[in-house]
Amino acid sequence: MSDETLVQKLIHVQKELKAPKGQFNKFGNYNYRSAEDILEAVKPFNAEKGLLLTLTDEPLLVGEWHYIKAAASITDGKDTHTVTAYARESETKKGMDHSQITGTASSYARKYALNGLYLIDDTKDADTDEYQNQSNQNSQSNNKNLSEAQVKRLYAIGKSVQVNAADIKKVIMNDYNKTDVALLTKKEYDEVCSRLESKKES
Repeated sequence: MSDETLVQKLIHVQKELKAPKGQFNKFGNYNYRSAEDILEAVKPFNAEKGLLLTLTDEPLLVGEWHYIKAAASITDGKDTHTVTAYARESETKKGMDHSQITGTASSYARKYALNGLYLIDDTKDADTDEYQNQSNQNSQSNNKNLSEAQVKRLYAIGKSVQVNAADIKKVIMNDYNKTDVALLTKKEYDEVCSRLESKKES
């Protein structure tokens, strides 16, 4: 093992790693993987090859937007390989304080950095589009289609059938490509309400 280069060790880990989608969105009925899922799956392979993985975050201000730059670095004690990824903080997220908004951006950025380091393809994951499409959606944030009362009603319906706000937002992103409930059209809003209410009957 000592004769292997860092590249050879990393290729081995990339080849052997299987990172399951350990998270489940019960409203949208899909599985997805988090950064934590990747970390748990890769630890035995890193240990086998004597590799140390570290994750770091760095806040960046680009124009008026705050980004989190995450770096995933792997080293065998001699050489180091680093992959970076970025995620932009949302302007606002219902029910979240500023630290939680930053934490969400950090989780996404770390996940993408790990994806790049270990060649994990997340293009079909429902949560992948959130930051890819955020710039387009944020430009519409001042053109909300729904009133605050309608948004509260939607979350109340979700709560009554044990579907939390985070699950609702993931489905809205996945099915309607919207980062905010208030950006739903009236038709889309009615569809989501109907889907939630149907859970009461099931």
